[in-house]
Amino acid sequence: MSNPQSTTDIRDRLLDAAGLSLDRLPMLHVIFDRMSTYCADHLRHLAASPMYYSLSHIESGRIGDILESYESNAIAGVFNATEWDSQVLVGFDRDFLFTMVEVLLGADGSEPPVDEERGFSNIELRISQAIFEQMGKALQASFALVADTAFKFERLETRMDFAVIGRRNNQAVVAKFLLQALNRGGEMFVIIPQSVLNPMRQTLARVLSGDSSARDPRWTKQIASEVKRTEVSLRAVLEERHLTLGELADLKIGQVLELQATPRSRVKLEGNEQALFWCHVGQAEGSYVLRIDDFVDQEQEFIDDVLSR
Repeated sequence: MSNPQSTTDIRDRLLDAAGLSLDRLPMLHVIFDRMSTYCADHLRHLAASPMYYSLSHIESGRIGDILESYESNAIAGVFNATEWDSQVLVGFDRDFLFTMVEVLLGADGSEPPVDEERGFSNIELRISQAIFEQMGKALQASFALVADTAFKFERLETRMDFAVIGRRNNQAVVAKFLLQALNRGGEMFVIIPQSVLNPMRQTLARVLSGDSSARDPRWTKQIASEVKRTEVSLRAVLEERHLTLGELADLKIGQVLELQATPRSRVKLEGNEQALFWCHVGQAEGSYVLRIDDFVDQEQEFIDDVLSR
């Protein structure tokens, strides 16, 4: 008789060896998209020039292989996720860091970008640490959709072989983000061991679209404010008549077209060729005015139009 616990262990080992199928974990894209939005919103107020974050792509691989591609070209921050009993790594490549430093120090992009192989200065390391602390908050806010865990910044590493968050041959997922500012940019990456994500596979396999916390209230308020300030052209239609091309050709200058409408007839108010309201026409202070009487029933209007033909 087989042991259910041993069967589960075997499945987990097979999954660890094979690697996660990212196509079956759509929630990861939602989480990291949310992280890019968080980063843009919370760092924007520190910068004099506009900057844009976007999720580039997500892939999986061995921790050692991922870090090796950034050796001598990046700086890494190691975070401790206590609830997960694991560590997560966030890194900035050289272009990302130099661009961020220029933006935060008020550059306008008129100077050419830094293009030299050198060690990072103390100022750059201090700025990196401040940004890493913001990244910890971004990770916590983003993963709150599926798990409540804090990410505590532990240390900063400039050598990738010291940025150890597990065995170098262990599988991991890496999300890569693009920063754009001052007509240049760079890459940020987040490495999470696969062993952390395995217990959340079922949750990550479905998109939690009903979670209200995914909305940014400030962004929602901004959108609502801009929509309300949008200018719209309206047109009041007293009566519509259908004429043939022959009747139009017979029209003469000075000819009077009689309307069936009366002062009590309802006026149709349209916006962008879309019927909106039924109104009554009147006068006030020497101007024509409309008083809204009812909404236009689009479905009924369509039926009436079909039956009238």
